[in-house]
Amino acid sequence: MDILNALVALANYVLVPAVAYGSQLALGALGVTLIYGILRFSNFAHGDTMAFGTMATILFTWWFQSMGISFGPLPTALLALPFGIAVSALFLLGTDRVVYRFYRKQKAAPVILVIVSLGVMFVMNGVVRFIIGTDDQRFADGARFIISAGDFKEMTGLEEGLAIRVSQGITLVTAIIVVALLFYFLNKTRTGKSMRAFSDNEDLALLSGINPERVVMVTWIIVAALATIAGVLYGLDKSFKPFTYFQLLLPIFASAIVGGLGNPIGAIAGGFIIAFSEVTVTYAFKKVLGHLLPDSLAPDGLVQLLSTDYKFAVSFVILIIVLLFRPTGLFKGKSV
Repeated sequence: MDILNALVALANYVLVPAVAYGSQLALGALGVTLIYGILRFSNFAHGDTMAFGTMATILFTWWFQSMGISFGPLPTALLALPFGIAVSALFLLGTDRVVYRFYRKQKAAPVILVIVSLGVMFVMNGVVRFIIGTDDQRFADGARFIISAGDFKEMTGLEEGLAIRVSQGITLVTAIIVVALLFYFLNKTRTGKSMRAFSDNEDLALLSGINPERVVMVTWIIVAALATIAGVLYGLDKSFKPFTYFQLLLPIFASAIVGGLGNPIGAIAGGFIIAFSEVTVTYAFKKVLGHLLPDSLAPDGLVQLLSTDYKFAVSFVILIIVLLFRPTGLFKGKSV
């Protein structure tokens, strides 16, 4: 029974949160890896793209709620999500036309585009803070739990309870659907194949009659969708605060680089590696060990390797190790 209690505690505080967080990072890393693979630069504005898309979705969510529109037990934000994606896509396409296209035509070095994306990042960050403010915004409504800790204890008779929030379930299901649709699009549709061809060899793709501007436009639309979905799922699971999304840039880039920058499968794997590493290293194992060990050996301290304040340091350390020993990542992306 004690082993079961230990497993439930581990699932409650490590496995379930890490799976949800990993799904969010994977979707964010897919956006980064698409930009790097097709447009050939590291987009440092991606975290704030997530913030912008989430902000747009929240504004539509509040509007729907004010009109009494809801989605039953599911969050109203899911109804607002397509509108948020549309606003985010328009903003990114406008940014590309006004800013990035000039440097693309000049055939600017990737490092120039990285610096330009930093400028875009600060502008987007300012726009989001100006429109929605700097405070925490909670916009989740509907049912809170798929299963609550109390219900789980009643069903099983265990001392430990397992709580799975609706936002965590939605995150996992949405991530699976989005990833499946993305891979189908890239591998089975004509536009997807032209994007892959453009990524593999730009000159050969141009000779084959592929329209580069169309590829760029579709890429930005997909990136807007991925960023907005990832941002909204993170906001539903935690809360929305613009600066948090700026901080998320490090684990998202770490996920993309660890998996292999430019490799979509690597981005997904990297997201889960970073998420599980962050959650495991910052979890206090006192409760789990208390169930597994006899009372005489039960730990007095928290048995925590790092405080949660340092969770982003974990992704930074993993990123440094991968860049030193395997710069192409686990799934052979393009060398960083």
